Amino acid sequence: MGKAKRNPFFNNSLLLFSIVIIFWIITTIDQNTPDWNFTQHYGIRARDMNGILGIFLAPFLHVNYPHLIGNTLPFLALGGLVLLSGRGRFIFTSILSGAISGIGIWAFAEKGTVHVGSSILIFSYLGFLIMQAWFTRSIRWGLVALVAGIFYGALILTLLYQKNGISWHGHFFGFITGIVSAILVTPSPAKKKRKAIIKI
Repeated sequence: MGKAKRNPFFNNSLLLFSIVIIFWIITTIDQNTPDWNFTQHYGIRARDMNGILGIFLAPFLHVNYPHLIGNTLPFLALGGLVLLSGRGRFIFTSILSGAISGIGIWAFAEKGTVHVGSSILIFSYLGFLIMQAWFTRSIRWGLVALVAGIFYGALILTLLYQKNGISWHGHFFGFITGIVSAILVTPSPAKKKRKAIIKI
């Protein structure tokens, strides 16, 4: 007899919580090792060639525990909702938003500033869910987007909120990239109809 396939919910939860555990391990090491400063050395340093590596690492870094705690629940909630559409789309959206948002921050943020945090991904997930509901026109994804909007819609108000210590660039580029990701991977009813006609 072959092995029973694991429940997709279990696999998705394992993936999501594994990422969060990585966040917590990195922050714990950073906060308890005085000689190490991940955020300063590996964050996105705007328009600084030494900060290019941060484009890939910044979403995993957090300034302190309050920053990490504030991002953990939204990441789990919105990331979990995106995972409902499939792990492939979740992974694609995460990588795309991390890369494009990181480049946008590096190119357009104030020179010399350092940007870190998983809010880049959080905002991309929110943008993805809203656009996916718009494209599919399905009740299911409409309800998912509604739930996301009820609990985290206020995040949209911070997109251009300029305040010391808040990377509105990360929020903005993350949200836009999430929308782009949904456009790229979500088949609209019109696209499905065209495919059906071709198959006939």
